[in-house]
This record gives sequence, structure tokens and C-alpha cells, in this order.
Amino acid sequence: MTTLWDRSREVAVQAILDTAVRLFAEQGYERTTIAQIAREAGISQRSLFRYFGTKEDLVCGDQDALGDLLKRTVEQQPAEMSAWDALRTGFEVLLTANHTPDRALELSRLIFETPSLRARYLEKRLRWQAALVPAVQVRLESAADPASDPRARAIIATVFACADTATELWVEHDGRLDLKDLYDQCLAAVRNPG
Repeated sequence: MTTLWDRSREVAVQAILDTAVRLFAEQGYERTTIAQIAREAGISQRSLFRYFGTKEDLVCGDQDALGDLLKRTVEQQPAEMSAWDALRTGFEVLLTANHTPDRALELSRLIFETPSLRARYLEKRLRWQAALVPAVQVRLESAADPASDPRARAIIATVFACADTATELWVEHDGRLDLKDLYDQCLAAVRNPG
């Protein structure tokens, strides 16, 4: 059950995010300050930091929570599902976790166009990949020692590369292409080249 406090928090977060994204689009991420965002959103900087820990969090979101959601989704898939399909399901859940497709497109564009955000994005991806290794290893039939078996890491790295490539193409085409289809095409190119 959603409480009044939860709904109020969601409205406040959305208003702050709308303000931040507008300012980032108008004057660039680097030139926009937290003070400006807070002032235009009608709140104090202290209040803004209660909702978003850092300026990067306005664009990248709560990375730990999203990484946990991805891992949990992969772990919850049926045991007979392949690692590839479990990871795809995890990425599908992330697509709709926090934003509408239009907002996700705006934020993805900001990430790809801003070096500091791109660095944060890549850092996040590496943490997520490491956290996913055990969830993928259990899906692989092997007598090999999990610590020395490279398959889980290779599968995860490939899936992330495909997701990133699909997202970049999606942004380049201004969201006109279907992101899931792009991901599937990228993965097919890697798994069945020819």
C-alpha cells in the first residue's frame, strides 16, 4: 500500500528531477549547480540532498538499488532459464524501474554526452558485473572450479556490451528504434555471427 508520505516523496523527487533535467538540457550538466536546481525546484539544498545524495544521482539514480534489482531479478528467474535469458530479463526490468522511456532517453543522452557522468556510468557497470558473477555461475553446468571458470564473467561482459551498444544506438536515433530489439540484435551478432 502506498502511503501519503510515499506519494508526496514521489512528487517531490519528480519535480526536482524535472527541474534538473531541464537545466542540464538548457545550460549543460557541468555548468548547472545544485544551488540552481534547488532554487528553481523551490527547496533548500539540504532538502535536495535528502532525495539525491549527489549531483550525479540526479541523472544516474540510486546505483546500488538498481544493481541489487538487476541481481535479484536474475537470481529469481527459473533455474532452467539460460544465463543469457536471465540477464535479458534483468535488463528489461531495469528499463522500466525508475523512468518513462522519454525520461530514460533524456538521461541516457546526458550520460553519453557528459564525460564525468559517463565515467560514473562505467564504474557502476563494473560493480554490477562483479556482483552478478555468482548468480550467473549457478546457471552454468560445469565441473570446473567457479573461481577459474571464465564463462560467467565473459557472458556478463558480453551482455553489458550489448546493452550499452543498444542504448547508444537508441540515443543516436533519438529513441525512434526499439531498445529491446536493438539489444537482441547486438546479442545475436555476438552469439551467432555470420
